[in-house]
Amino acid sequence: MPSRYPPRLPPAVLDDLFEIELDTLYSDEQYHEEMMMMMMRRRRRSAMMTKDRRGNEHWRREGRRSRMEMTAKDQAKKTTTGGRGKTLLCEIPGHPHRPQLGFPRWRLPAPRRTGQTLPPPPAPCIPCGHVYGRSCLERWLTQCGNRSAKCPQCDKRFKHKDIINLYAPEVAIPHSGLKLVSALQEISYLREKVGRHDKLLEEMSKRQIFMEARFMEQRVRDEASPKRQKVAEESNEATNLALCTSATVNFSLQNELFLDGARVISIDASNQIILASGRATAVGTEHVLTKINMLRTNFTHKIHLPPDTKAVRDMCILPAGGSAIFTSLGRKLSLFSNITDGVVLQCDLPAPGWSCTADVSSSRYIYAGLQNGMLLVFDTRQHARPLHSIEGLSKHPVHTLHSVIDSNGSRKILSASAIGPCMWDANNNQSRPHLLTGMEEQRVCISLACAPPSMDLLVASFRPKVDPSGDAVAASQVYLSQTPSRSGLGKPGHHALITRTGSTSFTEGTSCFANVSELRMSKSVIIPYGNNQHLFAYGDESLRGVRTWQLPSFPVYADLCSHQQPILDLRYAESPGGGRYLGCLSEEKLQVFRIR
Repeated sequence: MPSRYPPRLPPAVLDDLFEIELDTLYSDEQYHEEMMMMMMRRRRRSAMMTKDRRGNEHWRREGRRSRMEMTAKDQAKKTTTGGRGKTLLCEIPGHPHRPQLGFPRWRLPAPRRTGQTLPPPPAPCIPCGHVYGRSCLERWLTQCGNRSAKCPQCDKRFKHKDIINLYAPEVAIPHSGLKLVSALQEISYLREKVGRHDKLLEEMSKRQIFMEARFMEQRVRDEASPKRQKVAEESNEATNLALCTSATVNFSLQNELFLDGARVISIDASNQIILASGRATAVGTEHVLTKINMLRTNFTHKIHLPPDTKAVRDMCILPAGGSAIFTSLGRKLSLFSNITDGVVLQCDLPAPGWSCTADVSSSRYIYAGLQNGMLLVFDTRQHARPLHSIEGLSKHPVHTLHSVIDSNGSRKILSASAIGPCMWDANNNQSRPHLLTGMEEQRVCISLACAPPSMDLLVASFRPKVDPSGDAVAASQVYLSQTPSRSGLGKPGHHALITRTGSTSFTEGTSCFANVSELRMSKSVIIPYGNNQHLFAYGDESLRGVRTWQLPSFPVYADLCSHQQPILDLRYAESPGGGRYLGCLSEEKLQVFRIR
């Protein structure tokens, strides 16, 4: 038998957070009683309504109390529609005349792609302690004028500022501490990794040095073996040897490097370092110094010079070692440190510098020969201006300088320019230099070699004058060219032996003919060996290599490995331990020979 009451509806949820249901507030008997009261109110409301001609319902004029009650109930009906997104009303049991307050239906949002869900809306309470939905309380305040409203259950007034959230809508945990700990752990791990790599690199470097030393020793032994010597006879009785061996002097090739653009070299025998200066091929007019380790030639370091330096004309290693000086066409005398790999001192010159040298007894004093024929003396402790400035005998460039000591222990400077070799007094600013062999009229001095600190034995190289009537300016322009000669065999010239006969007097002795450069001011060296014996070395143009003669009679001693291009620079160096080296540079490569 069907029930006389309408079917029981599912409990209306007041708040999804706390899951407060009407079913939990009263029993089945109370529910039936409530349903009866609801049906009576509906009948009473329908009896109090009337319709006009258009079908609109209006309240009957029955009394003030009935109209107020029906107005409240009609307002509740407007908001009680159910369905998705609407408001579910809750009428407080036992208080049928109090206004109804709804709670918004909250649905769980769809999960995001990250697998997280949005937090539920906040569930606030008012000062009396009753809990409602925040949006419902805000709408209730709006209906009451936005000032204050009464709690539907206890009639205590509350304002908008009195609404309190029972829990925060979103709780965030600060991760700054966790991030800091993670970063510190990562830094510690990276430091350990770098330490392991540094140890591995150090072990590999030691092993590489050991293997290179063994390879160098094996190479020297192989080159010293007679089976590996190659001999070729030429028409002028020159012997082109990869290795030249004699009873007293042995030249063994120690280093061979292919350098592009190098023009000037210098050898620091005490530190086993080679410095080569030239133009940087990839940077246009920029000039660089190439630092080469003689023990590990595959490790080279290019050092860029200051922009105003320009081309380097001459370079010299200081006696103390570890530093070098060089002059350049940029009117600079520069001090280069092998420790910092940079220019640490620069002295301004009144003219482009062509040559330089350091005092043979003290590294304090350095000398520069200029393009206008002057000689400047600098003290490295007071480099703002030169200590002495001495005028030359001509305006020809001073292309060679040597520091020597005479028989009285005085400091002297030997130089060479187009007019011939000269001697300068480095301690006297007033005295002018004097020629060693007289003024040259039919020949040009292109090189001067000596064996410092002694000046007892000198060798000067000459070539015929191109135009005896030409002035100094024309000659200077010819000398500025440092490119190798393209003529092939050079020009006939000669080397002359000059010996000292007195404290300041010299005489020219025997000489030999050779092929010299038509344009360049080539370098030459004297190599001491044995019991006061000497060899003279020069880059011969026809040989395209280094030829050595035995002094004082100039018999050809030996020819070293030939090059495809003429020799541009030639240097001799000795180390405090007794090691002796001869370096030669051409446009294609650099060779360093060990002298034993």
